[in-house]
Amino acid sequence: MTKLSVNINKIATLRNSRGHNVPDLLQVAKDVQKFGAEGVTIHPRPDERHIRYQDARDLVNVVHTEYNIEGNPMDNFLKLVFECKPTQVTLVPDAVDALTSNAGWDTVKHKSFLQEVIKECKLKGIRTSIFVDPVLQMIEGAKEVDTDRIELYTEEFATQYELGNLKGIEPYIKAAELANDLNLGVNAGHDLSLQNIRFFKENIPGLLEVSIGHALISESIYLGLENVVNMYIRKLL
Repeated sequence: MTKLSVNINKIATLRNSRGHNVPDLLQVAKDVQKFGAEGVTIHPRPDERHIRYQDARDLVNVVHTEYNIEGNPMDNFLKLVFECKPTQVTLVPDAVDALTSNAGWDTVKHKSFLQEVIKECKLKGIRTSIFVDPVLQMIEGAKEVDTDRIELYTEEFATQYELGNLKGIEPYIKAAELANDLNLGVNAGHDLSLQNIRFFKENIPGLLEVSIGHALISESIYLGLENVVNMYIRKLL
């Protein structure tokens, strides 16, 4: 079964909009795990506009499944990760002012940098994953930097699926097949939803984990958080 890791950034965004502790981020993290999610993901950014660095620290004692911290491996981010020691760190090359993640790593251009960061993370006992586009050269480069896993950036798949172009999944299948051949674990995330997750899961070989936040929280407004978490889990069986 593919694991569901719930990204709770949107909960922090809603909380921060009023300056109090409603909704309670830690309680939501507890609840999604109680409802069956096998992981919690956060993506703190330098301006702390949603997830705050203190949230990351507080979640250490709350997440009893897999704890995944995503972000651009700048000094402050890495310091936080080494302090929290999550199950997994997912390295994402997002710009400081980016609204959301919008591209994967160029694993060839940034080979030396990624090698150094990944080595540091592994010395701390943290599993590593890097955000990549479904480009075979980038997958091969991921192997060269010694990451444990890749996270396939799935925005283009989601866009093509919504347009009815089921062939949009083909680059992802090829990328996952190559990753499997190279003994790289395969995760995926970005714009996955109840509408497209089953098709994606059924076609991607060796899919270990999906990280879903925006769609899951949006769907929960209408259907309820517990119900939506369980709907995803059933689609990932």
